[in-house]
Amino acid sequence: MVQHFIDFNAVNPEFLKYILARALDIKKNPGNYADALAGKRLYLLFQKTSTRTALSFASGIRDMGGDYFLQKWDDSNFAVGEIRDEVRYVARHCDAVVARLKHNADINLMAQYSPVPVINGCCDTYHPCQAMADLLTVRELFGGYDVKLVYIGVRNNVLNSLMGSLPFLGGELYAVSPVVNQPSVDAALYAAALKTGRFHDIGGGNPTPVEVEKVLKEADIVYTDTWVDMEFINDPAYEKTKRERMEKMLPFQVNEALLKGSKAVVMHDMPIHTGYEITREVVEKHIETILRQAENRKYAQQAVLLSLIAEG
Repeated sequence: MVQHFIDFNAVNPEFLKYILARALDIKKNPGNYADALAGKRLYLLFQKTSTRTALSFASGIRDMGGDYFLQKWDDSNFAVGEIRDEVRYVARHCDAVVARLKHNADINLMAQYSPVPVINGCCDTYHPCQAMADLLTVRELFGGYDVKLVYIGVRNNVLNSLMGSLPFLGGELYAVSPVVNQPSVDAALYAAALKTGRFHDIGGGNPTPVEVEKVLKEADIVYTDTWVDMEFINDPAYEKTKRERMEKMLPFQVNEALLKGSKAVVMHDMPIHTGYEITREVVEKHIETILRQAENRKYAQQAVLLSLIAEG
């Protein structure tokens, strides 16, 4: 049976720990993995823009002796044909597929028909590759996963993937999310995270500044993300929704006033929109952590590739 990497819904926490331990070893000892994927090919398909996902997977497999082919969705026949047919053809030329698609249903359909592993490079419901880099960064900074992480932002794919991982690894996750991105809603995941007793939805989705101030005093990490999905940030048709989100989220912007009295490190998955979810002042103060988090995409994804291609 082909093993895919789509979300964390059926992933054993011990398996996640194993991948993360391997990622840390790859980062420390890259020479030991120089030929680990020699002769392997990766197909990268992007329906949405990408910097970190594209670069980290491309450089990651090359650094392990493999190769890749990157294609935009609109330049491929995925845009005009059927996913089930196209992916079965693509699989004859590669050992794994990384797809950044708009809809989770399309990722699931691709995985259903692909005879090679499919890796979710981001969709509207999950972003597991980002969460793996986040967890790797947490382990580097704190020596493990027993931390208090406060996520401030829209309840979206990034929060879902943190929700499906950190609480199950022993960490505490606090969500400050007065805005819900409807395509990201996963009721079963939300219920499972709450059941751990280590996921806390501050204010039940209607947090107050007083509640947030209280939880920030004990936070190890403050994590924020864009308030507007990347494909809509510059879309004039989305202006009304952007204004509505700004109104709800601005009281929780990650700025010096919000962080006053907090010793937490700040994480951001990038791209960053200063003046929205975070200020430039805070970005520059925590830029080394933010860039480490971004760099760790490569090592986490190399470990995922090894587990799916070399060991799967």
